[in-house]
Formats: sequence, C-alpha cells, structure tokens
Amino acid sequence: MTTPPRPEPRRPAAQVRASTVLITGAATGMGALASRSLAARGHTVYASMRDPDGANAKRAAALRDGVDGEIRPLELDVLDDASVDAAVGRVIERSGRLDVLVNNAGHMYYGITEAFTPDELMSSYATNCAGAHRVTRAALPHLRRQRGGLLLWVGSGSTRAIPPYLGPYSIAKAAFDALAESFAWDVESLGVDTTIIHPGIFTEGTSHFADAARPGDAARASEYDGTPARRHLDSMLQDTERLFTDGRSPDPQIVADEIVRIVELPAGQRPRRTVADGSDYGAEIINGAAEELRIRLARRMHITSLLGSEGRPIPPSGALPA
Repeated sequence: MTTPPRPEPRRPAAQVRASTVLITGAATGMGALASRSLAARGHTVYASMRDPDGANAKRAAALRDGVDGEIRPLELDVLDDASVDAAVGRVIERSGRLDVLVNNAGHMYYGITEAFTPDELMSSYATNCAGAHRVTRAALPHLRRQRGGLLLWVGSGSTRAIPPYLGPYSIAKAAFDALAESFAWDVESLGVDTTIIHPGIFTEGTSHFADAARPGDAARASEYDGTPARRHLDSMLQDTERLFTDGRSPDPQIVADEIVRIVELPAGQRPRRTVADGSDYGAEIINGAAEELRIRLARRMHITSLLGSEGRPIPPSGALPA
C-alpha cells in the first residue's frame, strides 16, 4: 500500500479561501494530523485539547513542528460547558469568525459488552456524543449569523457494520451519527453544511486501542473465559489485520487528507457522507442508501427546503446523490 502524502506546502491564497477551523480532540491521532494538514494549506487551526499548557504541553508543541502554518493549541474539555463556551469565545475573539467545526474528540471502549456497566455506557455517550452536542451548540450561533460554515463530524465505519468488542463505542458513535443528521435538518437551509466522515479501521497511528477503556466488571468478563468470544477478544488485533490488503494498518493520514478535501470544497457542494478507509470496511454500501432515503423522506414530507438545495441541486427521484 502506498503511504499517503504528508501535509503539502501552503497554496497561494488566491487558490483557496483560508478558513478558521476548530478541531476537538487534536492532541493525538486523526485530530493532530488534521490540524497539521489544514495549517499547512493556509487555514488557521485552533487545535483543542485538555490542558495544552500542562499535561498536553508536549503534544501541543509537537503540533507545530515542521509545519509552516497557523496552529493555535486551545484549552477545551468537551465534557464541561464553561470550558467549551470559553474556547469558542476565544476563537471568535482572536479571529473574528469561525468557519469550520470538526467534531473529532472521542474515546474507545474495548471488551465484552456485558462486562461494561451502565455507567460506563453513559460515560462513552458523554464523551463520544454529548460532548459533540455541547461544542456544536456553542459554535452554531456564530455560523448561523454568518449564514455559512461547515459542521464536519468524524464518525466511524463501526456504526455501519457493528464489529465485536466495541459495544459502548459503536453505540455512542451511532448516536453521534444521528446527532449530526439532526443538526443538519436545522441548519442546512441556513447555509451551514454538514459532512460526516466514516474512517475505516486503524490499529496504528492513533491511540484508540492503546488508550481504550476496558470493562469495569471483571467478574462478569471472566465468565466468558474459555468461550469463542473470549478467544477472539484475545486475538482481536490479529483478526482485524485480515481486513488490511497488505497485512498492515493503513496510515490515518488518509483521514486528515479527506478532512482537508471537504473543508476546501465550495460551500453547498460538500457530500453528506464520505469515507476515509484503507481497509475496505465497506461503509459506502450503506451510506448511499441512507442518503437516498433521507432525500426520499424530505420529498414525501414536503420539507425539501430543509435540504439546503440552494447551490446544491437535489438529485432526481430514484437517483443516488453524487
């Protein structure tokens, strides 16, 4: 597999309109890669994370290494209203506007579903879904006043074909997906685009699996000892590698590259869903049908004005959108 290109030098300003971008969960992984890639293209990037001046100081500094662009680490905790409001306020204070919100913050949960407690399930929801709701609520008044902008949601292919042992994560990410669609009905006709990116499977280049939360009920988990579920849990990473065409995890830079592509598309011409996948996970199989169903629903309810058709023609009946 060919290694995807790293961030390119910045384009001349005449070729692309520079955007002010806020990215959540930018300390590591896809968020860090996207921050660097966007900054290298001339966009102003507020790379948010918890404690960029303390626990994450080294990660915040590393974001700028070798990048000729504007990356501004920003304190933001998606679980805290005051932190989120202050962060968005800081963006507006410093840049005067916000063009793109990338909801990327998330946390993996890995293990036997029954062994996770209800509180752990709610914790996953709080981080992987409700946190994005909190940040979007803080950002949207500014985008609505501008009559333009982009909500870009970094979802997961695991919401399309639910894999084993990621129960709390996949459940919360499915809710995240529905949340993105719900916001889109409200704001697309006001000039605010919505795109949901479905990354494929990555076992390297992110901290998802390394930092994943494990079930809190060890006694319940032990009841699966000796079962096929336990055997495959123990070999999950090796089993997952069978999805990779050359036996190696793809580079998550492909997700960052897709984020850059979507940000730089003209307003009103961005796809509702896109896939950044080096594992042939197959989210596209469902995405096309889901978009056709969304448009069919709008036609039947006579609410096509909510689809934001200005600048983006609604496909004819029976045709899959491009």
